[in-house]
Amino acid sequence: MLQVNVIRKKNVATGICSFELVLAEGGPLPAFEAGAHIDVHTPNGLIRQYSLCNDPAERDRYVISVLRDLNSRGGSDAMHGDVQQGQLLTISEPRNLFPLAEEATRHLLFGGGIGITPILAMAYELHNKGADFELHYCYRSEDRAAFRSDLLSAPFSSRVKLHDDSGAQDQKLDAPALLANPDGNTHLYVCGPNGFMNYVLDCAHEARWAPQCVHREFFAAEKIDTSADMSFEVELVSTGKIFLIPSDRTVFEVLDEAGIQIESSCEQGVCGTCVTRVIQGIPDHRDQFFTAEEHAANDQFTPCCSRARTARLVLDI
Repeated sequence: MLQVNVIRKKNVATGICSFELVLAEGGPLPAFEAGAHIDVHTPNGLIRQYSLCNDPAERDRYVISVLRDLNSRGGSDAMHGDVQQGQLLTISEPRNLFPLAEEATRHLLFGGGIGITPILAMAYELHNKGADFELHYCYRSEDRAAFRSDLLSAPFSSRVKLHDDSGAQDQKLDAPALLANPDGNTHLYVCGPNGFMNYVLDCAHEARWAPQCVHREFFAAEKIDTSADMSFEVELVSTGKIFLIPSDRTVFEVLDEAGIQIESSCEQGVCGTCVTRVIQGIPDHRDQFFTAEEHAANDQFTPCCSRARTARLVLDI
């Protein structure tokens, strides 16, 4: 854990605040790669993940941006309402679950709304490396476009394409055209609201992009109908102990109550923090962290939200 000072809090778009963080004790922060995020311990006790959006070459600061979610579970409300300039925060060291592919020779970056945050860091890193890339940023209107002015003044501005949903039709994102000719050397990265991401990912699937060339990071889980959920059992391979998971509770909740610690953060199946190996049984995957191929392997799952298709799961705990 790191203690950082919020040296700047700034409204960068309607409903979006950026926070500039430096080490409370001074000195350089741990290095990070584009796509990385940090866990932020909010004043109300919640832990939330936020992507680092500044240039990874910078070691003196971290910059994160937070959208105030109308359906906030407490995290974004705390960041907007409780965190003030000059305040101390506890954060984790950076962790990267959305890295750039080293083998790619060309990169297509798609950011929607607040999803520009990891994409912006990627653009800085690719520019610093002299890599071939193109960035497409989609937003509802100019007042909701975080870092729009930064993108227009960036040293890589010639590689940036802006798409205003409230603007003229000819400047709106045409994902089918952009993704029409996939090749094994070009990689796609997409982050943003679920509807935007599903649109881009569906276009890539229709164009037959290779799964290993498509990279995505969701910020929130899709809503799932839980009315037909049934109870099931989980067995811990280390002790043989068996736990009943009721229809209205998660594996994480039951095990946590029993004193069995599983690291968790988002509790929505988005961040991958709680991923647990499955020894036996078939999970009912409800996360948006794994790819379809990883789901099909059925050798790991997210106990914070996923359930079971079989009567019992044997877990590597």
